[in-house]
Parts: sequence; C-alpha cells; structure tokens
Amino acid sequence: MFEAEFWVAIAFLILMGVFGYFGVHRTILTALDHRRDRIQKELDDARRLKDEAAKLVEEYRARRASAEREAQDIITSAKAEAERIAAEAKVKMEDFVARRTKTAESKIAQAETQAIADVRAAAAEAAVTAASSIMAQSVKGSVADDLIAKGIQDVRSKLN
Repeated sequence: MFEAEFWVAIAFLILMGVFGYFGVHRTILTALDHRRDRIQKELDDARRLKDEAAKLVEEYRARRASAEREAQDIITSAKAEAERIAAEAKVKMEDFVARRTKTAESKIAQAETQAIADVRAAAAEAAVTAASSIMAQSVKGSVADDLIAKGIQDVRSKLN
C-alpha cells in the first residue's frame, strides 16, 4: 500500500511541525544570525588590520627612503669634505715645500757667502804672508816694517 518514501515524507512533515511549534526555526535563525555577526566582525577586524598593515608598510617605506636619502647626503658630504681636506693638504704641502726650498736656498746662499768670505780671508792671509816674506827678503830695516804694515792694511781693507 504505502511505500517507504511516503512514510518518510509524513515523518518529515510531523518533525517540521514539532520544530515549528517549539520554535526551533527561530533558534536556528538566531544562531545563524550570531554566526553571521561574528563572521562580519572578524572580516571587519581583518580589514582594519589589513589597512593598519598597509599604513605601516607605507610608513616604513617612507622611512627607508628617508634613510637612503640621508645616507646619500652623508656620503656626498663626506666626499666633499674629503676633497676639501685633500685640497687643503695639497696647498699646505706645496706651501711647506716652497718654505723648505726657500730655507734651503737661503742656507745655500749663506754658505756661499761664508765660503766666499773664508776664501777671501784665506787669500788675504796668503797674500799678506807672501808679501811679508817677499818684503822681508828684499827690503830691510824700518822702511821695510812700515811698508809691510801698510801693505797688510791695504790688502785687508780691499778683501774685506
């Protein structure tokens, strides 16, 4: 007579009627609403966290770019400072070499002047000695002594 599907359908309708009478559908809908609200809240939190993460990423990118610019400025400044110091060192070295050269030339000139004076003094002494010995052999007496003294004085005044 009736088949099994028919009795399953009847049982199902009775079950649905009991659920409706006791308000199970409201409980299920409330549970689904709570679940929907919880999922929506989690999605909103995830969106908020994503936005915060994006802001942090942008902030760190800006900081990195700023740090790279600052590093480049420091490098540029350091290169300029190194070039300035090198130029100053070159100028100081050239000045030092020029002063040392001038000092050496001055010492050479003094030594040359001293050597000339020493040679003149030696020549004068040699001339005086030679003149003395020549005069001593050829002229005798007080006239000889006067001539020798006068000759020595003349030679010394002309050479010095």
